[in-house]
Order: sequence, then structure tokens, then C-alpha cells
Amino acid sequence: MSPGTGTDTGTGAGASTAPASASASASARPGLPARLGSGGDGRPCKPSAAHPRPVVLVHGTWLDSAATWPALAGHLTRRGYCVFALDYGRVPDAPGLAGLGPIDRSARELASFVRAVLATTRARQVDIVGHSQGGLMPRYYLRFLGGAREVHTLVGLAPSNHGTAVLGLPTLTRYVPATALLLRHPAVRQQLAGSAFLRTLNRDGDTVPGVRYTVIATRFDETVVPYRSQFLTGPNVDNILIQDVCPVDPAEHWGLATADPVAFRLVTNALDPSHAAPATCVPGDAEAVDRSEQADAARPDVPPHG
Repeated sequence: MSPGTGTDTGTGAGASTAPASASASASARPGLPARLGSGGDGRPCKPSAAHPRPVVLVHGTWLDSAATWPALAGHLTRRGYCVFALDYGRVPDAPGLAGLGPIDRSARELASFVRAVLATTRARQVDIVGHSQGGLMPRYYLRFLGGAREVHTLVGLAPSNHGTAVLGLPTLTRYVPATALLLRHPAVRQQLAGSAFLRTLNRDGDTVPGVRYTVIATRFDETVVPYRSQFLTGPNVDNILIQDVCPVDPAEHWGLATADPVAFRLVTNALDPSHAAPATCVPGDAEAVDRSEQADAARPDVPPHG
């Protein structure tokens, strides 16, 4: 039985399985999650022996999978991962936006989505990569909704694990001019530091046994502040400040998930640590990583990247 979330209440809508990029296609049977990077062939995605766990991408507050994941989804599918994404937390008074409904309800949407992915792919577990609220919300699923049995690894990109100080909210108006109006929605209030939801979620610790956690943060995060509040405490946790890997990396909250090649390499390392490759400063967008790795692949003295 899942706990209550205090006074943080509101109305949510059902999860959408909308693809996160124009190249995504639905699986061959209706009602199953959309698959990313399929080239439009409509065939069900089957994980490979090299990457046996499907990857579920979970967007953050306001912006959906189509706005968040095209670059990272492509990065992963080109490396042989079976990638899915969902849209969740829609509310009737904010059409076109997502991630606004109560986080505990969104976690139930994620649970149903993951179980559909497992049924589709016949995999035993998934890995989850989430941005902002999308790194926080799965932790409710892991702790209270049986997700620890179904998830191997959770990677959070700038996750709101312990909430954000109120001073971080005004900067959101750069992305969403109606931020002040959207504060009435439950997920926004639940991500304020000290909320009833966060007290309940973190009361017994940040992690649950059996799941591996990676947090990737940037010191230039202007939304989830202070940035160190994103880090988790517990076993099987790897907290990474991206400027410790690449001191000149300028990524902020949004760019960390959408266009940062160093972050993308750190994600693939977290998903497949046995084939981890150094994450180095690469100028330009995420495609620069692909070009660099393609050049390495052509050299017989360089081992393949994982």
C-alpha cells in the first residue's frame, strides 16, 4: 500500500505512449508502448544480448518526451538499446503540457507503462533514465509500487530528488512564461523542498535495495537548486557532477538531458558499466560524440565503446 502525500493533491490524466521523436513508431500490436528509433518499421523492439534491458525515458515537468528525448533516444538506439518513452501527468487545464499531475499518480502511470514494456519485450527488468521530475518520480514507483523488482538501474539527469528551493522557480519563466499559473498544479508544489510528498518519499532513505542509481548534475542548474540537493545517499549510488568530468561543460538544467554529449556518455556508462568509456570534453552537440566514436571504431587499436 502506498502512502499518502499530505496536502499535495490535484487532478491527473492517463499516461500517453506518444513517441519521443518523429522517427518513433508504435509496436505491431495496438495498446503497447511506442518504440523509439525504429525507423518506422512498426516491428516490436526486442532487446539484444548485449543490452538485454529496455530503456524507459521519463521526461520532467511541463515538457513531454517529444521535446526532451530526440537526441538521447537516438544516441541510445544507435548503440543497440531498445528504447521506450512515455508522457505522463497530463491535466485537463494545461493541454499540451505534461508532468503536472500528482507525482504519486504519475508513478502509477509509469508502473503500468513499465509492465507493458516488459510484456512486449519479454525482458525481466528495465533501466530508467529520467530528467528532473523524471528522475524523482520513478523513486516513488521503486519504493512503494513494486518497481524494485522490475528496474535494474535508475539514471537521473538533474533530478529533483530533494526538491528545489523557491528561488529556483523564477528562472523557469524563461521556458514556460505561465510558470506562476502552473504553480497551482500538484507536481510543481510537490517538488518544492520540504513538501509533504518529499518528506514521505525520503523518510526511510533515498534508495531501495537491489537498484543501482546514478545521478548526473550540473553546477549551472538554475531550476533544481542547490544542485547538490540532487545527489542521493545510500548503497549502489554514483553521484556525478558533470564539471568534475569536463570542467568547461556549460550545461544547465535543460541542456543536460537534451544536448550534452558528456552527459550522454555518462548515461551509457551507467547503463553498461562493464563497457564504460571515458567521458571527455567534446565540443559541439551530441552528434560530435558519434563522430568521435565512429572514428575510434575505424582504428584497430581502440576497443569498441559500450
